[in-house]
Amino acid sequence: MADKAPQDPFTLFDTWFAEAKAAEPNDPNAMAVATATPDGRPSVRMVLLKAVDGGGFVFYTNYESRKGRELLANRQAGLLFHWKSLRRQVRAVGDIETVTDEEAEAYFRSRARGSQIGAWASKQSAPLESRYELEKRVAQVAAKHALGKVPRPSYWSGFRLIPDEIEFWNDGRFRLHDRLVYRRDGGTWRTEKLYP
Repeated sequence: MADKAPQDPFTLFDTWFAEAKAAEPNDPNAMAVATATPDGRPSVRMVLLKAVDGGGFVFYTNYESRKGRELLANRQAGLLFHWKSLRRQVRAVGDIETVTDEEAEAYFRSRARGSQIGAWASKQSAPLESRYELEKRVAQVAAKHALGKVPRPSYWSGFRLIPDEIEFWNDGRFRLHDRLVYRRDGGTWRTEKLYP
């Protein structure tokens, strides 16, 4: 990383993300999202980034899933991008907000019809008796919505992580990595280099 970093971490993220899209063989938008219950029990899983802007990082899910329930109960989370081919990672922590209905609707409309049906058929994170049970539910939902649009379920929407800290990590020789952290300070960002 250059010693002169851009003032806005999203400018650097956009550059790195574009490079990841060109270099990563699969899912450069994959990120680990860490949540916790109100009493602090953590959980982490991979999700796909669907939008990023100066407001934050957006992903979508079933609000009745484990991550959905945890994010609704504890409005803080962390995320991590790991781009192995570039030997880089980006970590962010901050507050969580729900996306607007308009944002959720627009993204839901952009999904493949099979994914829209899957949003209805899957009781995400609930126990599943057999694969047959899931396939039966998919067939039932597909038959119900055979004609016309598949409506967006009320429990299916998105979250935006609004970071107050973003760290950029670049692999270095002999484990002497480059680390640059941005921390929100009121309406501006301040930067700090960290030891590896």
